[in-house]
Amino acid sequence: MTTHSELRLLPWTGPEGKPCYLSTEGSGGYLSRLADSTEASQLDVAGELLEHALEVLGDGETDSNELRLLGMDMAESLSEVRRVAISRGHRLPLTDPPACEGGDEGPQLPAAAFS
Repeated sequence: MTTHSELRLLPWTGPEGKPCYLSTEGSGGYLSRLADSTEASQLDVAGELLEHALEVLGDGETDSNELRLLGMDMAESLSEVRRVAISRGHRLPLTDPPACEGGDEGPQLPAAAFS
């Protein structure tokens, strides 16, 4: 019987901020489920932080200390969400990228987004 083992990037870091990996086989065990739960929590927190950021940024009276704290929280959350995306991306099956209609430019933002 041949088993396929892969390294999964975990949603937390080890000592000195270094990435942690889990050798996975089959459907995974306790640590895989813990990682799944942690990823879900990190994504939920990121969504809540985004809502909070939109409220704070919409308030014209927010002081610089609150904005700095918000920026630090957002940077930490973005780092966590990025790690989740990388981990999940590594676990996707390899496929050809979808072709964009009308060329290779990818999605376009409306002109109003730049004003």
